[in-house]
Amino acid sequence: MATQEPVVDRPLSQTGGPAQPAAVDTAYDEQPEGRSKRPIVLLVLALLLLVGGYFGYQRYQFGQTHEETDDAQVEGDIYPVLPRVAGPVLEVKAEDNQEVKKGDVLVTLDPGDYQQRVNAAQAALAAAQANVVAARAAVGTASAGVSQAQSAIGVSDANRARLEKDLKRSQFLRKEDIIPQSELDAVQANLKATSAQRATAADQVNVARQQVAAAQQQVAVAQAIVKQRQADLDNALLQLSYVTIKAPTNGIISKKNVQPGQVVAPGQQLMGLVASNRTWIIANFKETQLENMRVGQPVQVEVDAYPNEEFTGHIESLSPATGARFALLPPDNASGNFVKVTQRVPVRIALDKVDPEHPLRAGMSVTATVATKGNK
Repeated sequence: MATQEPVVDRPLSQTGGPAQPAAVDTAYDEQPEGRSKRPIVLLVLALLLLVGGYFGYQRYQFGQTHEETDDAQVEGDIYPVLPRVAGPVLEVKAEDNQEVKKGDVLVTLDPGDYQQRVNAAQAALAAAQANVVAARAAVGTASAGVSQAQSAIGVSDANRARLEKDLKRSQFLRKEDIIPQSELDAVQANLKATSAQRATAADQVNVARQQVAAAQQQVAVAQAIVKQRQADLDNALLQLSYVTIKAPTNGIISKKNVQPGQVVAPGQQLMGLVASNRTWIIANFKETQLENMRVGQPVQVEVDAYPNEEFTGHIESLSPATGARFALLPPDNASGNFVKVTQRVPVRIALDKVDPEHPLRAGMSVTATVATKGNK
């Protein structure tokens, strides 16, 4: 006996026939939805291309009128604090990152040795000054000898005049045979002796004048020694002043490398002083970027430390040589191993204003953008 299949009730269609399966209806329903999404995707892609092309064109136009580099950093004056004399450190009055003013005492060295030199120089100066006084006294003594010799000449002249008159009278009396010949001879002898005395006095005057000149030379020598001793004293005082090391300008102490008791030598760096009154930017542009770059052109500076702040400046100067020329071992292109490399030229950029809320510190990395066209 054949087995009959069970009869299953199926919903009838509007025509009276059996209804189609539900899966077939679903497939027909989804097909229009997939087709409707394609225009939206194409529209989004076209919009993205338009936006990208717009911004790309803007970037291209910007690149035609601006030059940019991130090879730039903040620069500032850094003063090395160096001793000018040797000696043990007595006291250190500055710490790292401490703000100081010009003239503030930073380090003090032991002044003992230099004070002894000052004392010795003062004693030598006093002795030289005493020698000047003695030399001037010798000039006075020699001048008195000149006066004495000149007085002797005067006495000799007076005696000679008197004896000449006596000789005339004696000669007359002798002719009259009133006086003996011996008396006339005595008068003549006295006259000769007086003439000899005058000659001696004249020689003494010359000698005394030479002594005065020699004494005056001694005064000059003594005065020169005084000047030398004064210079020695000034030098000793100057060396003594160097034991107090002061700040050369306003700034902030950095990299302190000295402690009390340490013996320092002249020229040894004890610390650095970063000046706080001015900073600037050094941007190393490629040589191919310098065609339209001029002094005075405006610059926009972006500092890595302050990404949300904008700084403005202008080109202050361009270096006359590339950075490689100032290297410890500059390249020698004539050595036979030449490889062409685009060189960079340092450009100094001055900031238009200082923002105390966002201080720039030496060594900070920045990005500099120069407007090269329309601002020459």
